[in-house]
Amino acid sequence: MRTVWDVVEDDQIRCTVSDGVLRLTIDRPERGNAISPPQRDSLTAHFQRASGDPAVRVVVLTATGDRHFCTGGDLRHSGATPPEPGGAGRAVGEIARLIADGMHRLMSAVLDCDKPVIAAVNGTAAGIGVHLALCCDLVLAADDATFIEVFARRGLVADGAGAYLLPRLIGGHRTKELMFLAEPLEATRAAEMGLINRAVPRAELDGVVHEWARRLADGPTVAYALMKSLVNRSLSQSREAAFREEALAIEVNSRSSDFAEGLRAFADRRPPAFTGR
Repeated sequence: MRTVWDVVEDDQIRCTVSDGVLRLTIDRPERGNAISPPQRDSLTAHFQRASGDPAVRVVVLTATGDRHFCTGGDLRHSGATPPEPGGAGRAVGEIARLIADGMHRLMSAVLDCDKPVIAAVNGTAAGIGVHLALCCDLVLAADDATFIEVFARRGLVADGAGAYLLPRLIGGHRTKELMFLAEPLEATRAAEMGLINRAVPRAELDGVVHEWARRLADGPTVAYALMKSLVNRSLSQSREAAFREEALAIEVNSRSSDFAEGLRAFADRRPPAFTGR
């Protein structure tokens, strides 16, 4: 099954669906693949749509070129005017609303997507670009890619869910080191720290991403969605709540076609043929 989703031309997001794999490509290499507000909103809509589309069983997020994955938000875009010093010209609460309605919506769309999401980091990820990658369920990076929490260099507070994501992955002290010092972190070191899944030779990145995407697209999509939700919520729950949600997730999954197919395949001693339903 092969379809192509419609994309507004000036969003500069390339978007294709093939054999259950939705591939979203940030396509602004001349701007370091920085995200403009229209791009941000387009990505949000794509992730929300993918969540409920049975034609999609896994999402791959990547970017054009081999230099930059995403260098953050594009403040030079006509729709993204930087704030005046001291907040002049803006109502109290306006910036907070812009963040909540913009980047926070995008990060939530990735975290809440019912399909597994793979980030294929092909180059430098900076600022919000780091957090966009880390919102994904699995992160694969070229071994010469870098991650930079660049905010402090510009006198900014890290946004795009950074203070939520990083401590859960690497703890508070390492998070503060990355945010305060704002030094580039090589992908190989990021993998050693547990910030990403793997750093692979650049020439092998596409092949590994394809292999992982293919395996996930052929897997039990309903079970993936339920496990993703359980894991994402686990650190903010009590043990009792986590146990209760786990039991309910197992109950829901037991009504899926893939659950029945898994049991049949086990009994028949053959590989399962999951349909994602």
